[in-house]
Amino acid sequence: MAEKKLCVALLAGGKSGEREVSLKGAEEVGRALDSQQYSVRSYDPATDMARLAAEAGEIDVAFVLLHGKYGEDGTVQGFLDLLGIPYQGAGVLGSAVAMDKDIAKILYRNAGLRVPDWVMAIPDDATRPDRILEILELPLVIKPVRQGSSLGMSIAHTPDELAKGVGLAFSHDTEVMVEQYVAGREITGGVLGNDNLTALPLVEIIPGDSYTFFDYEAKYKPGATKEICPADLDTNLASRAQQAAIKAHKALKLRGYSRTDMIVCGDDIFILETNTIPGMTPTSLLPQAAEAYGFSFSSLLDRLIALAMEK
Repeated sequence: MAEKKLCVALLAGGKSGEREVSLKGAEEVGRALDSQQYSVRSYDPATDMARLAAEAGEIDVAFVLLHGKYGEDGTVQGFLDLLGIPYQGAGVLGSAVAMDKDIAKILYRNAGLRVPDWVMAIPDDATRPDRILEILELPLVIKPVRQGSSLGMSIAHTPDELAKGVGLAFSHDTEVMVEQYVAGREITGGVLGNDNLTALPLVEIIPGDSYTFFDYEAKYKPGATKEICPADLDTNLASRAQQAAIKAHKALKLRGYSRTDMIVCGDDIFILETNTIPGMTPTSLLPQAAEAYGFSFSSLLDRLIALAMEK
């Protein structure tokens, strides 16, 4: 008798500003999941949560491919926990703290990781940025605290740009972080596993000349960014960066997988943030790293589902 296929609930879409990225990734994941092993049902949390709850008893595992608010922040994870459906990646706590850049930086620092200095903005800073400039020096990076894909993010080289950047970020979130800009090489480090963690090969990210940083367009426009995997770092520095990715993963209490973004400045490694649901097309950063390690895209998905079922 043939083995029963696992019923996989593929959750994508949602309500965040990264909805289209989520849907595009889900198309790739749906194609790559082995139809001999899995029966795939698609659910869009923007419209299908009642149907998901009604069909929960028929579902073996969920593959969550949501980015940003109401998907990567612990909300959907809590819903799946209530329904008794296992899922890949971080649980409620890890998802929530990784999504909050301020809390995540405190946890990184407590774990002995180096982070750029930062201050939390207030709405008045959008018209009077002097308060921030008494604490930090230009250039500065302005980020909404709970957004992904660099939405609402900017780099300020002047007080006027700082004020405008704070206003822009507050249009995306109720909390805004202003962070010291660190010049260096941007790398990202993937981690795979539950109790036994594997650091994947590092990827270096080099945005095209027309981009001042790895913004939304640089992330998703084909050919806009050069990505080098494995990153061309000396062995010692690469090993330290991989261990930093593992330490960040542990500090945020993550499971399954993660991808931590870092800046290499000389011999120093600064942690920027950790993604708990990295992009999942075959050319996305974590799948590239997994392929360099030896996982095809389909086998990476198999591994993530197996890790989900371990919970």
